[in-house]
Amino acid sequence: MSEDKYTKKGKLQKDYYEQELERLQTEFVKMQEWVKKEGLKVVVIFEGRDAAGKGGVIKRITEKLNPRVAKIVALGVPTEKEKTQWYFQRYVPHLPAAGEIVLFDRSWYNRAGVEHVMGFCTEDQYQEFLRTCPEFERMLIRSGIILIKYWFSVSDDEQEKRFSERINSSIKRWKFSEMDLESRDKWVEYSKAKDNMFAYTDTKQSPWYVVKADDKKKARLNCMSHLLSKIPYEEIKYKEIELPPINKEGYVRPPLDDQTFVPDKY
Repeated sequence: MSEDKYTKKGKLQKDYYEQELERLQTEFVKMQEWVKKEGLKVVVIFEGRDAAGKGGVIKRITEKLNPRVAKIVALGVPTEKEKTQWYFQRYVPHLPAAGEIVLFDRSWYNRAGVEHVMGFCTEDQYQEFLRTCPEFERMLIRSGIILIKYWFSVSDDEQEKRFSERINSSIKRWKFSEMDLESRDKWVEYSKAKDNMFAYTDTKQSPWYVVKADDKKKARLNCMSHLLSKIPYEEIKYKEIELPPINKEGYVRPPLDDQTFVPDKY
């Protein structure tokens, strides 16, 4: 990448970032159409520390896509019934059918992270997850699912900055939770949990890909570019379409006074 793509502070130039983002989003549209045509099944998992930028890259990936094809799954706290089920059971209904892409904004790896660290599961349940997760993922892959896993890595200083922005911004305050406060006392525990999770689940069949996320724009472009490289696709050539004239024969417009319009304030 040439130096003119950066600012003096080493950040990506805004024009370059927006141009590259548009190019990648165009490629995602092509990839989406190929997934539909070929009946592929794609699962992408996004994990990482709080405020690492997972939501931002998911938003940019799906921004131009058909929500019926590219679906975001961000499950809340399990219900009392779900707590009694096989652990992976609540995630299975969200797996893709042919021609679908599912992006998990956090996933079954909750058990290896927050549930383990915050004591929301037993030690036996935690150990069982570590033993069975690789086999569960191998089952998914054998069934024809393309599974890709990303871990977003953010430094302590950058996380602190982003937390402060969330606390002091009226449009970001909702992103900050009580769990974020509690996690600050358990930084070491979360670090150990992540290392242990990688030791068990960073497998040859289903590896983890680490995204350096201190620079949000670079992280988005790097992750998007890498994801495109992991899903073989071709551009579909569409037939040229010539729009016919609208046939309004037999239509009588109702009086405008019978319609309620949104006030024209802008």
